[in-house]
Amino acid sequence: MSDTFPPGFLWGTATAAYQIEGATQEDGRTPSIWDTFSHTPGKTERGDTGDIAVDHYHRRAEDVRLMAGLGVNAYRFSVSWPRVQPTGRGPAVQRGLDFYRGLVDDLLDHGIEPVLTLYHWDLPQELEAAGGWPERETAYRFAEYARCVGEALGDRVTRWTTLNEPWCSAFLGYASGVHAPGRTDPVAALRAAHHLNLGHGLATAALRSVLPATGQVSVSLNPSAVRARTRSAGDLNARRRIDALANRIFTGPILGGAYPKDLFADTARLTDWSFVQSGDEALCRQPLDSLGINYYQPAVVSEATDPTAERHDGHGASDHSPWPGAESVAFHQPPGELTAMNWPVDPSGLYDLLTHYSREAPGLPLMVTENGAAYDDKPDADGVVHDPDRIRYLHGHLSAVRRAIADGADVRGYFLWSLMDNFEWAYGYGKRFGAVHVDYETQRRTPKSSARWYARLAATGELPDAPLD
Repeated sequence: MSDTFPPGFLWGTATAAYQIEGATQEDGRTPSIWDTFSHTPGKTERGDTGDIAVDHYHRRAEDVRLMAGLGVNAYRFSVSWPRVQPTGRGPAVQRGLDFYRGLVDDLLDHGIEPVLTLYHWDLPQELEAAGGWPERETAYRFAEYARCVGEALGDRVTRWTTLNEPWCSAFLGYASGVHAPGRTDPVAALRAAHHLNLGHGLATAALRSVLPATGQVSVSLNPSAVRARTRSAGDLNARRRIDALANRIFTGPILGGAYPKDLFADTARLTDWSFVQSGDEALCRQPLDSLGINYYQPAVVSEATDPTAERHDGHGASDHSPWPGAESVAFHQPPGELTAMNWPVDPSGLYDLLTHYSREAPGLPLMVTENGAAYDDKPDADGVVHDPDRIRYLHGHLSAVRRAIADGADVRGYFLWSLMDNFEWAYGYGKRFGAVHVDYETQRRTPKSSARWYARLAATGELPDAPLD
């Protein structure tokens, strides 16, 4: 197998608006659900908020120069919905759009392709007050927002992503409550999942109506590499149930135009799914130019024997499960190395997902739109940040990507999560995923060893060796 990735491969980094921008009350921006959630006592570690984050709103030019120094040729970022449409309705605020116009221009000036995500979890609070994603109207408001941004930036941005990880938006936001808006209603979570699917379809159609013919539209999912602990009938059924709730609830309608029937059966005691109206599933299925895959860890499941046992699914501690109708399923921590998130390091899960979706959706190019790891990174006495664990993590996962390509998967790019340390949602500033270290007191950016390693990879397309220690 060659050590070299295909010509034209996109080497990128990724961020999300609320995690990096700050400036939450500037230029007409109003609160998102994450502003409200992070300011609610007890919802985030140490009460951390994204009010300042890493001040990207004011340090945009510096951060683009930082990317250029890493040699990446693509940058995946998200637009803050409440910065562009403060109430979630009506015409766009030009001051908000101007920030993204400037960002896109800076990127293009440095030879970096902008890859724009419309929704990375920051729903305008006013829409949540009206019911949020469990309400059908939110899907139509999202399509209107997509059209606004498409009209403003479609002449300079070719690659568009509708949603990032709708599973997290639906099930961590509305079922387990560990993400904004912090609700714990399993039926609301299932309704939210459908309206996110519908919003994706409507937004894709809206974008197609305003983008040039060269515009490309995608969605970024975080499918789970679900594994049964044993080959017993009970454990295999547990795997099927979680595959339906984690994966097929989105890929069914988005790729195939229909929800899986076993999902309806598994959740029948919770809802009759009457919120899925005639024609909705067809609306969810719109032609895509690529499919984004975000991957961090696999899931090991079994039939539950102890309903009080700890749930090792990597999705935060809560008395409320993010898995509606799956109370009979147990999640297990696999043995082996863990990241600072207590997530297992297992590149084979990424290989499995890439080869699976290359078979499920033949002809649809794939992108690894998020992959990375948090470690306890600290500068040494000379101010240098060595992170050999992250380099080994990246080497293993990129080897898995290369192996998937060799086995026929049409993977077109890889986006490292994340460009720099930032506000890690409910974990606040305690978890560092960045290739660039940020001193949160001074906002000083320092590329870590992994940034230099990744720069070599981006420059040559050839996977450098990983350190032994």
